[in-house]
Amino acid sequence: MRISLIHAMAPSIPPIVAAFQRLWPEATLMNLLDDSLAPDLARDGTLTPAMTERFLGLARYARSTGADGILFTCSAFGPCIEACARELPIPVLKPNEAMIEETVALTGPRGRIGLMATFAPTLTSMPPEFAAAAPGVTLVNCLAEDALAALNAGSLDGHNAAAARAALALTGCDAIALAQFSLSQAAEAVARATGKTVLTTPDSAVRKLRRLLLPATGA
Repeated sequence: MRISLIHAMAPSIPPIVAAFQRLWPEATLMNLLDDSLAPDLARDGTLTPAMTERFLGLARYARSTGADGILFTCSAFGPCIEACARELPIPVLKPNEAMIEETVALTGPRGRIGLMATFAPTLTSMPPEFAAAAPGVTLVNCLAEDALAALNAGSLDGHNAAAARAALALTGCDAIALAQFSLSQAAEAVARATGKTVLTTPDSAVRKLRRLLLPATGA
């Protein structure tokens, strides 16, 4: 199976590649990066029709290379990705949908879920996705801006430590969902700091894609 991974930020690439290596090493991966997407969204302040067209262009290109499935790793662009899923005849996953499903299954439909992100627009785009899956859940948002700054400066240790500090505000939650692929690298540190179950987007996404594309295996 050929899986196209489409990214808006370069730090998203290593975590999802590592997740495939752990959970589905037989898959063939192709990475597409447009690192102007996140800055342009931050500049515009909202998703525009032009942004949707850019996503459709990326998805069409991925399909033209023979992709059997597409996973977007940019969590702030849900409606753009939904447009791609409607058009293409292959599985197209938003980065968060599988993790949302697993988190709700863990906490129940009225659970209290800590939602952590390092990119502020994600905390605007993701709550409606949770609400669509389980209207009764309570989300506690947590922005760890210092973590992203550390990662962009090349310090993974600084990123993980900043995420763990921010997560201390989430100790009253049933579970913690890390909303971005790059943030998944802090999962162990966040779990240690809070004592909570921590779910990440890469592992959940790989498990769902494998189930969709290899249903006969029961994987």
